[in-house]
Amino acid sequence: MAGPNLGVKEHSHGGELPISKLDVHGSFDVDAFPVPTGREEEWRFTPLRRLRGLHDGRDIKDGGVSVEVTAPEGVTHETVGSDDPRLGTTFLPTDRVSALAFRDFGSFGGATVVTVAKDAQVAEPAYIKVTGQNRGDAYGHILVRAEAHSKATVVLEYAGEAVYADNVEFVVGDGAELTVISLQDWSRDAVHVGHHYTKVGRDARFKSFVITLGGDLVRMSPKVGYTAPGGDAELHGLYFTGDGQHHEHRSLIDHNVSHTRSRVEYKGALSGEGAHGVWIGDVIIGEGTEGTDSYEYNRNLALTDGTRVDSVPNLEIFTGEVEGAGHASASGRLDEIHLFYLRSRGIPEDEARRLVIRGYFAELIGRIDVPELRERIMAEVEEKLAEHE
Repeated sequence: MAGPNLGVKEHSHGGELPISKLDVHGSFDVDAFPVPTGREEEWRFTPLRRLRGLHDGRDIKDGGVSVEVTAPEGVTHETVGSDDPRLGTTFLPTDRVSALAFRDFGSFGGATVVTVAKDAQVAEPAYIKVTGQNRGDAYGHILVRAEAHSKATVVLEYAGEAVYADNVEFVVGDGAELTVISLQDWSRDAVHVGHHYTKVGRDARFKSFVITLGGDLVRMSPKVGYTAPGGDAELHGLYFTGDGQHHEHRSLIDHNVSHTRSRVEYKGALSGEGAHGVWIGDVIIGEGTEGTDSYEYNRNLALTDGTRVDSVPNLEIFTGEVEGAGHASASGRLDEIHLFYLRSRGIPEDEARRLVIRGYFAELIGRIDVPELRERIMAEVEEKLAEHE
């Protein structure tokens, strides 16, 4: 069904609890994964009943999504079947939902492959829009290939109603630069379990922005590995979680090659009864590697009572030859000192709160190099703020 897996190994912990993320079981075989019960470490924060069957594969309800690609010059796109050897070469699924999505995406129109040509320097972004057609279950697969020494930005946008799971692969060739902006802007009752798998080549750069604003339950799992020294990965994330929403982000950076760099920064705000934000940040610095430079950070603002935040950074180091490694996590209320400073200068309290929250998100949003998207995201954050107020 798929080609060889480059740069990945099949791990199995033989039924015992894994002592490291390196020991986590990986397989394309759905039956290799028991149906989650919620007691497993990787599922303990996710309300399984709200996945509507995505985690066990029962009761597929004739769901559907459409995938529309807008590609500038230097970027091509095609739809391929599940037998295309380019698919599944960057990863092994490490949970049942990812394995189900890989097995069954062919029943929902095949996979979308987007290719940035070798040496192409693409100024305009390419857009991939995934739109849910109804509330039935659906699976998908997208592969984005940035060939050697190319440079491009890809915007991946999710909208509409769906119960949807997908695998998205990013292959960043030697010397290439790929920026990905993934916007989860689903309708309020949608469910999405997404997996991003990235391989970064020699002296290549990968930058990701995962923006989660919509949906009832959204669980995103970005994973990054390297194929050669000099690779650089930056993962940025933003989520604004409202009444009853569950937004979960689980990043994994595997520094399996020497002289690689990573930065992970996620920011969230939560407002309303039952709003639940989860961030799990895993970094592995592999045995025998040298010169790794890694740092991850998560910050959350709880704007009202009745919210819940779970923030868990994890760092595993298997070598003493590390250039830099660290992590930090902070969750709390608005800084009263900032509010006092603004109020002391005649700014009303409500306006002072809005200014502080805007500034909190503006730094991250300002790094997005697509002006129209940057403005749209800030406008949607403003709408969330209005709901909060």
